This record gives sequence, C-alpha cells and structure tokens, in this order.
Amino acid sequence: MTNDTKNGRGSRARGMGVAALRGLALALVTLPGAVLCFVLSLVSIALIPIGVGLVTTPWVLTGVRAFADWRRALAAEWGGVRIPSAYRPLPRGANPWTRTFGMLGDPATWRDLRWLPVDMTAGFVTALLPAVLLYYPLQGFAIAAGLWQPFADSAAGTYWYGFVPVRDQTSALGAGALALVLLFLAHFYTARLLDAHFRLTRAVLGPNQGELAERVRVLTETRRDAVDTSAAELRRIERDLHDGAQARLVAVGMDLGTIEALLDKDPAKARELIGQARKSSVEALSELRELVRGIHPPVLAERGLGDAVRALALRLPVVTEVNVDLPGRAEAPVESAAYFAVSEVLTNAVKHSGADRIWVDLHHTDGHLRATVSDNGKGGAVIEAGSGLAGVERRLGTFDGVLAVSSPAGGPTMVTMEIPCALS
Repeated sequence: MTNDTKNGRGSRARGMGVAALRGLALALVTLPGAVLCFVLSLVSIALIPIGVGLVTTPWVLTGVRAFADWRRALAAEWGGVRIPSAYRPLPRGANPWTRTFGMLGDPATWRDLRWLPVDMTAGFVTALLPAVLLYYPLQGFAIAAGLWQPFADSAAGTYWYGFVPVRDQTSALGAGALALVLLFLAHFYTARLLDAHFRLTRAVLGPNQGELAERVRVLTETRRDAVDTSAAELRRIERDLHDGAQARLVAVGMDLGTIEALLDKDPAKARELIGQARKSSVEALSELRELVRGIHPPVLAERGLGDAVRALALRLPVVTEVNVDLPGRAEAPVESAAYFAVSEVLTNAVKHSGADRIWVDLHHTDGHLRATVSDNGKGGAVIEAGSGLAGVERRLGTFDGVLAVSSPAGGPTMVTMEIPCALS
C-alpha cells in the first residue's frame, strides 16, 4: 500500500469523524434553538394586538436573525455553502411601532420564520444522520463481540439493533454485519449528508428567484442613475470651469496684455489694471477651490468623513452639532457618497425646515455606515421626484444604501442614511 493511498484513507476517515461531530453538535442545537425561536416568535406576534408584542417582537426577531446568521456562518465555514443575509436596515432610534412593522414587512423575516419548522424537522434529521451512520455501528460491533447479553437482558430477552432482533450470539453476528454495512455507507455518505443539511438551509433561508430578479432590477436602475449622475456632474464641472474660473483667467490674460502696452504710456492706468488683475486672479482661485471642494473636498481625502462633516457644519448658518463614532475609514467612494448625501440633507434643512438647530450623528454598526441628520424645524420633508432627497436616495442606491425619512407636519425631521461597508 502506497503512502498516497494511506494518506487518502486517513484523510477520508478524518473527514468522516469531523462531519459526524459537526452534525451531532448541530443536531443538539438545531432542535431546541429552532423550537425556542419559533414558539417565541409566534407568541410575540400574537400579542401585537394588545400592545405587548410591539415591545417584545423586535427583540425576539432580532434573536431569530442572530440564530439564522449564526447558521449562515456555520454553513459557509463548515460546508462552503454561502447564504446571503438580506435584511432591510432599520433607522437607528426608531420607536417600537416602526421597528416591529419594519421587521414584519421585511420578506427576509418571514423567510426566517418559514425556515425554523424546516430546521427543527428535516434540518434536525439531516444533521443527526452523519453521527448515526458513524457511531451507531460501534454499538453493533460491541454486540457482535459478545456484549449482546446486557442489551438483551435490558430489553426482556430481545434487543433490536436496527431491524435485527438480537437474542443470542448468532443474531449478534447479524447485528455486526448490519453495523459493517452502515459503516460502509458512512464512508460514502457522512460528509454528503452534512452537505445536504447546509444546502437545505440555503434552499429555505436564501433569497428566491423573485427577490433575485428584483435585486437585479434595482441594481440596473441604480447603475443607470449613477451613470446619469456622473454625466450631469461632468457637465456641471465643465460649465463652472467655462463660465467661472476660465473666463476670469482669460480676463486676467487680457489685462496683463493691456498692462504691458500701458507701462510706458500711462503708468497710473497700468497700476489700476494690475489691481484689477490681482482681484480677478484671487476670485478665480477661490472659484477653483470651491469647484475642487464640490468634486472631492481635500479634508475628506486627508482626514476622513468625520472631520469633513464637522468642517461642513462650521460653514452652516444654523447651529449644528456633530457626533462621530467611526473607529476607522470606509473606502473613498463610500466616504464621498456619504459626505455629499449629508451635505445635501443639511442644505435642505437650512433652506426649507426653518430649524434653528441641527444634529448630525455618524457611526458604524452591524457592517453599515449610518448617518442621521435631525432638526427641530417645521417638518413635512418627503422623498419625491425631482427633490434633493430623491437625489440622495439615488446616490445611496449606487452603494446598496437606503434612505429613511421621518418628518411629520410640525416636525421634527430625522433623515437616516445607511450604506453597507467595512471600515479599515
């Protein structure tokens, strides 16, 4: 027997053992965990009409999501099966009513609840079978080795090993033969059964074709919006350069030519034109700086989103408090999208809300960058075609981000922006 053959068999035996242990661990957790989550969910949702469920349901469903996400992680780590997690984000600080019906309105929530009964039945069986195939034959070999008497005595003379009745040594050898067959099957099916468990989990927990089609449609729209926005931004930059800085620089060049001709003939007029050229050059430089800040603020590139938003708040005519809790930096495109989204929302608040105080909160949690802009103005902000908020929604959609607006008549207004991302 070659070393490669020995190594291959050793690797297969280790794989069987690992699959059986993992399946047993999953079975021990699957049944009680799924039953507990399912029962608590049903009870909590049933209590919504009397008000108790409004408080308990978000906590229970958060626990269900954590249980499902843990199983997704195990499927990826133990089985190489990727199961996307597609929960809709909820605004930070939302009241119990918003959180409850926001979670119940999420298709992923009902997918989790459908998965729990499957997990406590078929999921439990497919998790337990790998361990049964590997460990149950050990009992059969023990019976065949002569230890059948204690089993038979405990069963009043006849002990059933599978479908083999064990009454004496001959029937015990039959149990040993069955154990050998089971071990042979375990050699081929232990790892496959565990893989079947994870694939069953993906089939129920994973998004369906309709959701995937909707996802493709949304991505197509956001990509088209991103292209249109980039083209419009390029046209704006070209227009600003042509009508602003470029025109001023041309005027400076003409003034310098006139100055050169007047230096000897009319020094006083030349000095006047020099002052005019200096003023035009300062204005052109200022316009270029504003243009650059509109493309990508230097402070954003150098010091990150938090300091860029603080600098933005200092230029507002309304008192603005900025709270930043970002332990790292997101990728440059994400930071840029978040910065200009916050800038647009702040501009809307200053122009239309009538507020005398604005609060900005930036933080990163659960793999999402969240920016919340609140004001004490008159409210009434809505997302409608052609509005600044609609533009913000399109900008965030390019990065799978979402925009939520709470702005009842009379105020206050709270705008929450969220972009999935990791921090470096």
